[in-house]
Amino acid sequence: MTVNIQKVILEQVKLLRPDELVIKELKKKSKIFVDRLNEEIIKSKISADVFVGGSFAKGTLLKSDNYDVDIFVRFDWKYENLSEILEKLLNNVSKDLEIRIEKVHGSRDYFMIYMDEIKGYFEIIPVIKIKKAREERNVTDLTYFHGPYIKKRIIGLEDQVRLAKKFLKAQEVYGAETYVKGFSGYAVELLIIKYKSFIKMLRELVKVNSNKRRVIDLEKHYKNPNEVFIQLNESKIRSPIILIDPTYKERNALAALSHEAFEKFCKSARLFLKKPSAKFFEKKETNIEKIRLSAKTKNLDFLSLNISTNKQPGDIAGTKLKKFFDFLLTEINSTFLVKESYFKYDSGNTGFGYILAKSRKELIRIGPPLIMKKAVANFKNKHLSTFEKNRHIHAKIEVKFNLKEFIDSWILGSKTLLEQMTITKINLEN
Repeated sequence: MTVNIQKVILEQVKLLRPDELVIKELKKKSKIFVDRLNEEIIKSKISADVFVGGSFAKGTLLKSDNYDVDIFVRFDWKYENLSEILEKLLNNVSKDLEIRIEKVHGSRDYFMIYMDEIKGYFEIIPVIKIKKAREERNVTDLTYFHGPYIKKRIIGLEDQVRLAKKFLKAQEVYGAETYVKGFSGYAVELLIIKYKSFIKMLRELVKVNSNKRRVIDLEKHYKNPNEVFIQLNESKIRSPIILIDPTYKERNALAALSHEAFEKFCKSARLFLKKPSAKFFEKKETNIEKIRLSAKTKNLDFLSLNISTNKQPGDIAGTKLKKFFDFLLTEINSTFLVKESYFKYDSGNTGFGYILAKSRKELIRIGPPLIMKKAVANFKNKHLSTFEKNRHIHAKIEVKFNLKEFIDSWILGSKTLLEQMTITKINLEN
């Protein structure tokens, strides 16, 4: 490791450690909350127990302006409507502790708890009490096994985890959400346990060829990588790195990682290793004017857009917006050649993106077979320039509009589709 990298790393470590007083206060408040919730569980004669999990419990929490503490309520196997039961319990607890509750919809609804005195919030997540990982009904049920595994092995490596998380956040590839398709916090912790340092993790992962998937099996659940490809379902092994969950051999902890996100990570990692700098740990600001000017010099159409949905903020809204943005790119590609695109969702109901594209100038539309005389005649009447090829009539159509005009026209003709995709508003600017 070069002195330059060491200097950058040491400077970052100091910046990434949470404030001890804040952590102390979070521990105090979370204990008060957990104790009161346990009292309510006993009083209601519900068979359940509570445990604190996530980065907070594992000691890998990043310094933040708004800390989150994951609190899991493990219900007995006999219960079905976990979220409904938990909501009733929390409503009773809220009367005593003066907390604000916000319900979040997901594969299993959970709750965000806010207390005015703390610098953050609690996420209260209902899970099923399982003895073995394969009994899971929802992926969150596995979290109970993750905590003890990480806590036992992460001692002394907490700062390395924070470095990795901060780097991935800055490169916008942190999170397993559908609109990110990046590295989850649990996966990062496993990778640091594997490689023992942030720098070694970078150096090893950039060697991975995205066309040749790498298998990482910390507990050696499988005899060799070939066995992984035979035994796991194809949907679980599409990611460039297959990270076998040490607590559940049939799960790939990096199944959500897309090839696009991985390539983005590798590009940044190589640049950092070549020329270390604190900027790789800083959130990038999108300089629209600079991008617009660059597009102009390259003779490309530029368009920035804000897309809104009426779906619940978070994973649901982010996923809907990203799905629509990708769909829009496909539509644009029919008439323009997309050279560069970018989409980002942070929170709320709106996502931001921009597109750089080059007009195809001329499109070829395939008409009816030549044997269909009447249809061919009608086709020729509609198009100025036609020619015959492969026993079909074809037309040459000149593209006379820019990217914004194309999308404006597309939006006007796609109102029903926009409603179906829950898109409520699109603001365009070129």
